[in-house]
Amino acid sequence: MLELGFAFAALLGALVVGVGQAAAVPQTAPSTGSDSITALLDNLLKGLTQPGAPAVPGAAETSQMIVATAPVATSQTAMLTAFEKDATGTWKPVEGIGPTKAMLGEKGMGKAQDNVSRTPEGTFPLNIAFGRQDKPEGTKMEYFKTTPRDWWDSNEKSPTYNTHVQSDTSPGGDSENLYNIGPVYDYAVNINHNPTRTPGDASAIFLHVTDGKPTQGCVAIAREEMVKILQWLDPAKNPKMTIGVNIDAPKDVPNAQADKLPGADVIGGVVGNLANLIPTLLAGSAS
Repeated sequence: MLELGFAFAALLGALVVGVGQAAAVPQTAPSTGSDSITALLDNLLKGLTQPGAPAVPGAAETSQMIVATAPVATSQTAMLTAFEKDATGTWKPVEGIGPTKAMLGEKGMGKAQDNVSRTPEGTFPLNIAFGRQDKPEGTKMEYFKTTPRDWWDSNEKSPTYNTHVQSDTSPGGDSENLYNIGPVYDYAVNINHNPTRTPGDASAIFLHVTDGKPTQGCVAIAREEMVKILQWLDPAKNPKMTIGVNIDAPKDVPNAQADKLPGADVIGGVVGNLANLIPTLLAGSAS
């Protein structure tokens, strides 16, 4: 029992002193019947310092983010700003791309549904660009120029629901013709909010050119801003868009919370798991 206490205290001390530094259970710890427990704790410590150890939760997986924020969920307008992560891992606003006014759905934002003019709330990848006009110079994303044969399938019974299809006739349902709909689709990028293409969870949600009116669920901005965004987006940087209420700059920079030690979430998880194991370890040491 006493030996287990020494080992567990050694683990806690090593974690508090410094995550990321080599650590081991002190050699002065007793090594009799609880050698297996001491070894277990030592291995856990090494696991935190070796390559491949769990990353700090919230570590970034993208370095380009567009944020559209509104004061309330029912708002039909938002402020849109582009952010990019610099070499130090700090998010910074992109010069020339916002803050700018953006139009949302007639019913504001929230759970996206077919036949409901509501913009989806959350964070989503931006994956395909298109438009009635030629691809803006410098565009890196996949881009196709539309013709009257280009549709976005919004037929809930279609096997190609929520995808781009080419056809002389409509796929049915509420499918949109990406050319005939007019200048609002001169430039656009898909907000991939429904990657599983679940019928009923809405399709054809884009960031596109505004006509000054609330949308059917898309996010719409001024034409010149839309062109700048297409020229800025880089698929190699895994661009995403966050839509929400009172959203600030992206928060997934590692160690962004100054009141937490680096790796504090990992420490908490390990210590929590050890606490759960204590009854079992005590039983084992007593036998």
